[in-house]
Amino acid sequence: MCREEAQKDDDDGPTADEPGYSPMTGHGAQFGRKKEAAIAALLSHRNIEDAAQAINVAPRTLLRWMQLPEFKAAYREARREGVNQAIARMQQATGAAGTVALKLMTDPNVPAAVRLRASEFVFDRAIRGVELDDIEVRLAELERAAEASKSQKK
Repeated sequence: MCREEAQKDDDDGPTADEPGYSPMTGHGAQFGRKKEAAIAALLSHRNIEDAAQAINVAPRTLLRWMQLPEFKAAYREARREGVNQAIARMQQATGAAGTVALKLMTDPNVPAAVRLRASEFVFDRAIRGVELDDIEVRLAELERAAEASKSQKK
């Protein structure tokens, strides 16, 4: 890569020690399309080198961007959003998963060890559901008591 191309990689707005710099207020302010593309590339490629190549920047440029607090925050948020979407997809599949567990548990043609494990799974999830309900009720009662206590002190 020639020197001019390397400088183009770095032309994504002023840095903290340059005039005209202002901290980012969100995904977009002074972030630049190149850095947003970098985040997308990091999420979709297997390593930094591949991500850098995909957006036509040097790997060391991408590594330097990854050290910027604004970039770190935006990248962390993008990763969090990806995980939340994956969790939502898994939650949508819980009905099918429950059906599979129940079928395995009740099918006499399935080995006994598998049926036992499926039944343990069903019991475990049922018990955890009851425990969560109990915790929610107790938490709501504690919150009401705390609110009432605050009201009385005023």
